[in-house]
Amino acid sequence: MSARVVLKRSIKRRIAFGHPWIYDNEIEKADSVEGGCIVDVLTNSGQFLGRGYYNPDSSIRVRLLTRRNCSIDTDFFAQKLKRSLAMKSSLLRYGNALRVTFGEADGLPGLIVDKFSDWLVVQFNTLGIGVLKNEIIEALIATLKPKGIFEKSEGISLTKEGLESKEGWLFGNGPELLPFSLNGVTFFADTKGQKTGFFLDQRDNAEKLSKYANGRNVLDVFSYTGNFSFHCLSQGASRATLVDSSERALSVARETAEINGFISRCEFVRANAFDYLREESLAGHSLVIVDPPAMAKSPSSKKSALRGYKELNLRVIKKAVSGSLLASSSCTQIISEDDWMRTINDAFHDSKKVGIVSFRGGQPLDHPEVSSIFETRYLKFCLFRVFELCDF
Repeated sequence: MSARVVLKRSIKRRIAFGHPWIYDNEIEKADSVEGGCIVDVLTNSGQFLGRGYYNPDSSIRVRLLTRRNCSIDTDFFAQKLKRSLAMKSSLLRYGNALRVTFGEADGLPGLIVDKFSDWLVVQFNTLGIGVLKNEIIEALIATLKPKGIFEKSEGISLTKEGLESKEGWLFGNGPELLPFSLNGVTFFADTKGQKTGFFLDQRDNAEKLSKYANGRNVLDVFSYTGNFSFHCLSQGASRATLVDSSERALSVARETAEINGFISRCEFVRANAFDYLREESLAGHSLVIVDPPAMAKSPSSKKSALRGYKELNLRVIKKAVSGSLLASSSCTQIISEDDWMRTINDAFHDSKKVGIVSFRGGQPLDHPEVSSIFETRYLKFCLFRVFELCDF
């Protein structure tokens, strides 16, 4: 029998309607258990609400894994994985990479699993999901039959959970750079790079943007390993300049350019993006991509992040010639799309220019947004045509 956690009499609607997080101030009483243990969550009247894992040292005291009274074992995880794959498998028509599990959005809080061809890269981001690692690995092997499973658990969230960063092969093996394909382009997931090694969440936006790239010179700021640039080059972009502060990322981008035959149309610049946009002329670039990493992790940093977004976009808009394109993105979850768009609009106003929206994008099917879990919505993307007011 699992230990029990009893909620206060008034259950928050957030919990009742599907959110998996239960905070410490929502609990009436709890059995004494070690961190990571499975617990049953009950209403104040004793009704079973769900089963999840417990962390006495986190403000999110329980993360629910299921609303059913069932065992949390290898078969449980295998069934979750099969359901996720069934919903997302259509994406495999366009390549052999997929985010198999997107944490809370796929009913597995704390777990990230990316498939790159025959290999998996996983992140165990919470104490409870780390305790269940063996069962999860067994389920991944049985369900996906990979050649190798690489763990890449890192980040601030691990410290909050009382965990240490871990990196290495958990099952089988593979190369340091994992080759895979998207939309006819060969890419590499870098096991020594950021997160799982490649940002699959921009797969749809990169493919759609590439349709506007024919004949254009592309400037890709915060390029990482070149997802946007190489999609654009594959659809007829004349040239691409990739700007990133990481020499490692640029070296992977060079290898990607070589294997796809794009190298003669590429320039690689190691630089701070803010400095580059301030100091360099954008002359000759008719498509500029601004895709920075998350700029804030907590509400206290929101204003600073919005200033950063405005500054980046302002520096492009001021230098952009009439009729050129600006592709801008934000992956900062605590900033809403309305606030982000308002900030970019302010940049247009300050530049005395106008932006016409060509398309808006967001998260792909393998990074699902759940209606009852607002934290699962985070990615914003917009393509603008930039015009002088006199040309509008």
